[in-house]
Amino acid sequence: MPLQQPPVPVPQWRDLLEILFVAAILYRILRFLVGTRALQIVFGLLVLAAIYVAALLLKLTMIPYLLGVVFTYGAFAALVVFQPELRQALARLGQTRVFRWFAPAGSAAAAAEVAAALDRLSRSRIGAIVAVERGARLDDYLESGKPLSATVSADLLASIFSPPSPLHDGAVIIRGDQIVGAGCILPLTQSALADRSLGTRHRAALGLSEETDAVVLVVSEESASVSAAHRGRLERGLTPDQVRTLLGGEPQPAPPATLGTV
Repeated sequence: MPLQQPPVPVPQWRDLLEILFVAAILYRILRFLVGTRALQIVFGLLVLAAIYVAALLLKLTMIPYLLGVVFTYGAFAALVVFQPELRQALARLGQTRVFRWFAPAGSAAAAAEVAAALDRLSRSRIGAIVAVERGARLDDYLESGKPLSATVSADLLASIFSPPSPLHDGAVIIRGDQIVGAGCILPLTQSALADRSLGTRHRAALGLSEETDAVVLVVSEESASVSAAHRGRLERGLTPDQVRTLLGGEPQPAPPATLGTV
């Protein structure tokens, strides 16, 4: 009897759904790895995998054995090597739209006060960094600074970042309409920055935005411009109206300039 060929499997809708799901995950992983040191490590692992396959095809013994040991215990080493990237990935997982419903909403009054304070500081060329908490709490970073409990106001923010203040070098953390910390130390980004003119405040703003969903505002001493870091991206040259809108407040007409304003 002639041998019957096995029937060609026909993909079902579950198979197509699973393929799309896996492809979406791989795409998100590659998007996350672009621009980080982890991408170079992944390329190195791919080279080792290619060497392992080539050694098997050539029927070598020593190289597959050594690489097999490396791959066996490499998972534990990857947890240590990729620890910052894994922390950022888990933090971004909580920044999806589903979890943003649980984020505390900032008041329009607080947004207006923050925008006014940053505008005042930029006119005086005083550096500042303000982290506005969203869904992910910033309690870990509050421990590095001075805990506060005060209603957000432009005068208070301006006084905190004035050079005579002992807290002017750190970051202010805002939760809702309350200032909950000042002089806080934020993590610096490990990603390479294309613009080398960005200082420590901008690197700290990007670092916190990579690990949490906070909106981090920065006033540059050199350029007197206001920037905002959110979800690992930096937007520069913001106006007070744009700051209010970003923080959830309504844009307001700027007051007329007066003579003698610095």
